[in-house]
Amino acid sequence: MQRRTFVRTTLAALPLAAAFPTPRWAERSPKGFKIPAGEGRYHGHMQLKGVNQNVLDVKVSGKDTNGDLAIFEQTSLSQGRGTPLHIHPHQDEIFTVLDGEYAFLVGDDKYRLKTGDSIFLPRQVPHAWTQVSARGKMQVTLQPAGKLEDFFVAMAAFKTEPTPQQVADVFAACDMQVVGPPLKID
Repeated sequence: MQRRTFVRTTLAALPLAAAFPTPRWAERSPKGFKIPAGEGRYHGHMQLKGVNQNVLDVKVSGKDTNGDLAIFEQTSLSQGRGTPLHIHPHQDEIFTVLDGEYAFLVGDDKYRLKTGDSIFLPRQVPHAWTQVSARGKMQVTLQPAGKLEDFFVAMAAFKTEPTPQQVADVFAACDMQVVGPPLKID
């Protein structure tokens, strides 16, 4: 009797399994890939304009992960510059300083990060950072990927330095909101 109940219950559940969509990760390529040092996976080196003049390389694209994750490497060439205070409503960010020094504002808290330090920036919390050292390098991880890669592509595509309004428009088009000025270094 128990066996018959099990079989009936199992057979009855089969249509339910068809109702659940295939997870996004199941649609990814099963192949790994290597990104050599000093190179980006897509777009080549992107020289940013507007927020700063840094060079950005895509290491892992949202295209690689069906939007689950993105990783960027930023070579910082803009001492005293950084981002305006802004919000990512749907993404968490993790910065790891590979070289140099940076100041961060996360909500009301200020931090100084040096080589080897990492910081977590939760979604929906206003944050900004400014490059303190003459040169630096950071790895930026975004989860989920969101549209930050599109933001970097757009900032690199400007022919001349964009206006603050153009910068704010690109932020908005990429699902971020500017809510204040850049972080001043104390």
